[in-house]
Amino acid sequence: MKPTRVLLLGATLDSPNRGIGALAMGALTILRHRYPGCDIRLVDYGHEATTSHVSVAGETVDIPLVNLRFSWKPWLPNNIVRLLLVAALWRRVGPAWRERLQAGNPWLDQLARADMAVAVSGGDSFSDIYGMGRFFYMVLPQWLVLMLERPLVLLPQTIGPLRSPLARRIASHIVQRARLSYCREVGGVSEAAAALGLGAHQHQVVFGYDMGFLLEPRRPEGLVLPGVDSQTEGRALVGLNVSGLLNIGGYSGNNAFALQCDYPQLIERLLTLLIETRGANVLLVPHVFGNAAESDTIAIDALYDKWHARYPGRLFRVTAPLDQAEIKHVIGQCDLFVGSRMHACIAALSQAVPAVGIAYSQKFAGVLASVGAGQWVADPRSMGIEPIVRMVDAAFTQREAIHAQLARTMVGVKRQALDVLAPVVLTPAAASPAGALA
Repeated sequence: MKPTRVLLLGATLDSPNRGIGALAMGALTILRHRYPGCDIRLVDYGHEATTSHVSVAGETVDIPLVNLRFSWKPWLPNNIVRLLLVAALWRRVGPAWRERLQAGNPWLDQLARADMAVAVSGGDSFSDIYGMGRFFYMVLPQWLVLMLERPLVLLPQTIGPLRSPLARRIASHIVQRARLSYCREVGGVSEAAAALGLGAHQHQVVFGYDMGFLLEPRRPEGLVLPGVDSQTEGRALVGLNVSGLLNIGGYSGNNAFALQCDYPQLIERLLTLLIETRGANVLLVPHVFGNAAESDTIAIDALYDKWHARYPGRLFRVTAPLDQAEIKHVIGQCDLFVGSRMHACIAALSQAVPAVGIAYSQKFAGVLASVGAGQWVADPRSMGIEPIVRMVDAAFTQREAIHAQLARTMVGVKRQALDVLAPVVLTPAAASPAGALA
């Protein structure tokens, strides 16, 4: 019997944003748990078809990439628009012609022969908040697998916001034809159903825990963790994730997220609170690596260069380009974590490390509330510097009680996150045109 073939859309294993990697690994863990031995293929954009080798639940798994192209070159056989047009023809012909079309296009063939597809949408890109280009970049592969009459599940993610009527209509079209769509925020299910006008289809949107909770940490080989050994001196270690994106004012550079306080000043105020007032050591932790303007490492290097002379032996930073599992291990060594990247906070919470999220979107509140940590979301879109500082101070003083509560909660969270696909039953009927995009 051939293994179940599953397509994984909207996630990569090599993104400089370790949150994307955490989602990808969480999805792989769920799929191998639900369908042991399944054949998983990433569907994403790329110039070459590569194969990744990853460890999932202690087993090395080969994950080939079905490399689509999001390009103005329509003659490319893997151009996403061209594939959509061929899929439209494929839907209207009989089995013999379908086989011919698939034989002439290996990308189409791999998609059409899948038993199901699951979509991650980058976690928060099933939305037009990042622009319509990014929205189409994410949803066109989902549209394509539905055109090819493959069952689709939207794994736990943020659904919306969708400001454009066109984006809402397309998103509603996809959600209504998906088997299930999981929203990862408490309260987000009803909001998504209302925003998409689902009506009788509202039962197809359900709650599911963020898949980042399932990522297993891995200690980096040969890496001396800066600041960790100093805990033996009796000092608490606080991890501080600085967002390069917020540091530069968003993608547009002009306070795109409408923060009500100056983000660099907030970070520096937190340093003085934690080191001078509370006597803690601070470890600066990136969660987006690389040399792009939004990279956390660039913001952290600048902050460290400015302040390390003032706090010798008290301020540390992570400089090695660690992967998502390795950076999660580092975060797990902290007594408290303050993060401006949501999956950095999830890396902490899933290890029962108390975390305060510095939010720039709706996703923080709903995701942290799902594990009982909603009170520890500091939203600079509506809060000034001092209220945020007071919240971090309160979390520091209550960190032991928060840790105990998280340790109890995480057992059930991880169990439910792992079983998110339990309601999805693959049968010949489930793979029939009944679930296709009309």
